[in-house]
Amino acid sequence: MDIEKNTLAVGAKKPAKMSFLRKWGPALLAVAAVFALNASLLGPTGAKIPELSQSQLNRRTLAEKRTAEVAAMAPSSDDRHLSRGYGERNLSEQDGGVMEYTRRRHRYLGEYVHVDVSDQFSNFGKWSVSVIYFAFWVFLMFPNWFLPIGRPGIALGGGLSMVVWRFLLQKTGNGPFFDAEGVIIMEPLFLLFGLMLTTIYLEKMERGGLFDKLRDSLDDPVNWKRSAKIMAMSTIGSAAVMNDSVVLIFSGVVVDLCVRHKVANSLPYLLSLATTANIGSALTLTGNPQNILIVSLAYDDIRWMEFAGNMALPVFAATLINAIMMFIYYGSELFPGSSGLAENIGIMFLGNRTPEMLAQEHAYYARHAAATEGQPVVEENGAWSLWSRLQVLVVVAFLVCFALGFDVCVVSICAGAVLMVMAAYKRQHYDPRPDNTQYDAEGNPLPPKKTYDMDGNEIEPEEEELVTESETTLTEVDYGLLMLFIGQFLLIGSFDDTGVPQAFFTMSMGKCAEQMTQGACVYWFVMVITILSNIASNVPVVQMLAATFPYATPYDWLQVSFSATIAGNLTMLGSAANMIVAFQAAKVGDRTFTSERHAPFGMPSCLLCLYAGTFLLATFHFAPECSERLGDCE
Repeated sequence: MDIEKNTLAVGAKKPAKMSFLRKWGPALLAVAAVFALNASLLGPTGAKIPELSQSQLNRRTLAEKRTAEVAAMAPSSDDRHLSRGYGERNLSEQDGGVMEYTRRRHRYLGEYVHVDVSDQFSNFGKWSVSVIYFAFWVFLMFPNWFLPIGRPGIALGGGLSMVVWRFLLQKTGNGPFFDAEGVIIMEPLFLLFGLMLTTIYLEKMERGGLFDKLRDSLDDPVNWKRSAKIMAMSTIGSAAVMNDSVVLIFSGVVVDLCVRHKVANSLPYLLSLATTANIGSALTLTGNPQNILIVSLAYDDIRWMEFAGNMALPVFAATLINAIMMFIYYGSELFPGSSGLAENIGIMFLGNRTPEMLAQEHAYYARHAAATEGQPVVEENGAWSLWSRLQVLVVVAFLVCFALGFDVCVVSICAGAVLMVMAAYKRQHYDPRPDNTQYDAEGNPLPPKKTYDMDGNEIEPEEEELVTESETTLTEVDYGLLMLFIGQFLLIGSFDDTGVPQAFFTMSMGKCAEQMTQGACVYWFVMVITILSNIASNVPVVQMLAATFPYATPYDWLQVSFSATIAGNLTMLGSAANMIVAFQAAKVGDRTFTSERHAPFGMPSCLLCLYAGTFLLATFHFAPECSERLGDCE
């Protein structure tokens, strides 16, 4: 009883409500600083933007010449397969060499990545589609402001509404045909389904198995240490595998830890998971979907180690900045009882404790002692059960196949299927059968009921069949999350057809469009990419840039990758990882991770990380600022 009272006393103290200035002040200051910086570097009207240098003019001439040459080349019978990619990047001279590679890529980028149909819209068609898109963008950003439908229902309703509206525009001559099937990108849906299947079976197969061991590894009685462990795991995991998979696996774990410790505000811990997942994924080519797309669309080869080596310093700086801001902004939650920043530093580096933190630790260890009281003592020999070992084997095989370059969608679905077969076999042959014995009011077992046929003969009871996986575990797959992404794909695809994102990019970049990552233009360029990534999503933005600037250099793509990835922390809709965290947390009853609560921390963190990382990447990089295949590196 004393333990419970102590625990409640620790968890009951809620932080004081933030004032408007305390909540939104850092975000407003960060936005103002960004525009002030760009105005000072480029001039309020862009008057300080330098003219193109001779090397940039030569590069433009080479690009125009190369485009004209490949456009004049005869088509091939193999072009019908280009919708699945443009094949080998390093063709031999017998196969056509650089020119044939360029022709295939030009055809792929021009006709399959983004088909420009904006000229087929009337003004009414463009504006009406844009209004519908932004209306549902607001609905998705703030779902609690309207009817209690939820993000999956809003997204699917918006996507279907867009399909119907595009059909009406086509029939009235105000717009072209809408290829709704073509804008739904199947790979993320397959990946999410496979990851959900894998996660469910890792969690449900065995109590105390691999999933529970991962959960326990993140647990800590000290709030700030628990947040730091979450950030470290999320950063490393996102770089090694993919940010979407990490947040899908650990969102429920983080909420469970918050419930276990009776945390009054789980937002710092969910933000620790989501923000660092986006930052950590910027480190590698396989960290997120847009990086995987970049390596396939870039004109020149970008190798895994080259990419990671260039990104290491910006990602490390962004991770450090985000962690410092987390500990400062949510200091009252992560350092309960602390008097301020100075005491927080002493707690972190000198091992100091406040009375509130000591009470939390005592309650934590008292709960553990109470949980094991009266249980038989079992010698801990560090051995894992057979099923835990098999789980580890499947996970290691998954990571190895991913590292070897196998299709991550196929690998994740196969891992889930293997775990499903293992779980079914374990339940059939090893788990105890369910006890269906009925008891009377005094607790005595009742004999099984007998049944008879029409002739009075007793019917022997048949062996009871086990419940199938389709009736149990497979029903826990979050199909609503898949519906959310399908609806978003339909909305974004239709909006991109109007040409509004492309027009916004061209208009906002101005004379910086042809020198995107050169000089001071790079700081405005990353801001424009950040805005577009939050409005039109980062993957379509990468596709748009690949089609608009087909000969972008490896350094250009590094800046695009970093800005489009860090942009995920600006708003809730900036990254699929944010949506997954919100959805998974809400599924288990935690609805604190909302757009209104995400933005006050996400905006300043995103902008500070973005500009610090952009500066470091622009100053310290070894990626070429020219295209070897285009021939402008001499």
